[in-house]
Amino acid sequence: MPAIQVLQTSRLHLRDWRESDLPAHAAMNADARVTEFLPAFIRAESDQRVARIREHFDLHGFGQWAVELIDGATFIGSVGLSVVSFQSHFTPCVEVGWRLAYEHWGRGYATEAATVAIDFGFETLKLDEIVSFTVPENLRSRRVMERLGMTRSEADDFEHPLLAEGHRLRRHVLYRLSRATQTLSPT
Repeated sequence: MPAIQVLQTSRLHLRDWRESDLPAHAAMNADARVTEFLPAFIRAESDQRVARIREHFDLHGFGQWAVELIDGATFIGSVGLSVVSFQSHFTPCVEVGWRLAYEHWGRGYATEAATVAIDFGFETLKLDEIVSFTVPENLRSRRVMERLGMTRSEADDFEHPLLAEGHRLRRHVLYRLSRATQTLSPT
């Protein structure tokens, strides 16, 4: 297994996962504020998510990095790139996503970490496009997508195929960013 590429910004370190991250990851995933627009996880499911993230890194050479503050907290969440695991009109594709512990919201960390992940996707992985999606009501994440330069077309909105019909989170909006239109941001 090759070493996971470490990414860094002036404030953040995106790194491989450690066993010591698991309790903080589980606490984050059990926080109703964090999972308002995401499925909540019990501890075992949270640990399984990290196992799947590690498998994704093994298979693709990239994934959801564990994020820590350079001068502070050892684990504040996860940010990274993932191959979308379901079929839809916009797949196959790679998604940029983030999940941060509530106490670290509102400081620009999601945008900062996603920017360096996107730069890695376009410059190192040579991806042509990166997408992101969420439920329409998740205005915080949608603002991050817009700050990243991603754009939305209503024609791309979709019903998430992994969620049952009638599920309150099934309707999603899709944002796109192409390598041709992206400008790299200094981090």
